[in-house]
Amino acid sequence: MGPSDIKVELDRLSNAVRANPHMARTTFAPVIATVDNRLRCRVTGASGEQIETDMPRAMGGENANPSPGWFFRASLAACCATMITAQAARLGIVLTKLEVRVGADGDTRGILGLDDISAGYSALTTDVEIGAQAADPEQLRDLVRWVEAHSPVGCTVRDSPPNTLRVVIADEIAAT
Repeated sequence: MGPSDIKVELDRLSNAVRANPHMARTTFAPVIATVDNRLRCRVTGASGEQIETDMPRAMGGENANPSPGWFFRASLAACCATMITAQAARLGIVLTKLEVRVGADGDTRGILGLDDISAGYSALTTDVEIGAQAADPEQLRDLVRWVEAHSPVGCTVRDSPPNTLRVVIADEIAAT
């Protein structure tokens, strides 16, 4: 699918949502993570899609797959790159280069429960290298700024929605 096909599909979807705004609201199917071996997890989606994660050896894993944090950063980078490409297609901007790098800072003491330090990242950095035919630098900066305001993964990180935790004890279900 080329840029013009992407534009056609996005315009079609935009027109449908404008005509029926209720179509835009959705609940995404949950993903399910199960531990296979040591700290290796298999994450499965509703359509059977899968990823596998692991932790570094220093943390008790086998380093057989990327860590959950790596997938988090990859998700942020991929969502940004996808949205830049899609919006460029909508605007008729022909990209010649696009590279999105996401880095993070954190403190392992949080994961280990040492001291009173969050296990979460303390900083994220997204660097976008972009080039395009017949587009000036300000157009490209505006494109990336638009994506910063509309990227689902980036906005979820920025807006930090509530994450409701529910605990179900398997033995209690079996007893009822």
